[in-house]
Amino acid sequence: MSFIVKAAVKDALSEQNVSADFYEALDDEVNELLEDAAQRAEANDRKTVQARDL
Repeated sequence: MSFIVKAAVKDALSEQNVSADFYEALDDEVNELLEDAAQRAEANDRKTVQARDL
């Protein structure tokens, strides 16, 4: 499952070139952030992931 939108990344980094492998690496980082946030919420007996879980 992909979490990022390549076009949005290209727009955000419009002044730079973006290599093809950057998108996969960024997607992996986002996935890790989501997993960590979900674990923090669960550890605090919440089903709602909140900004403070990041």
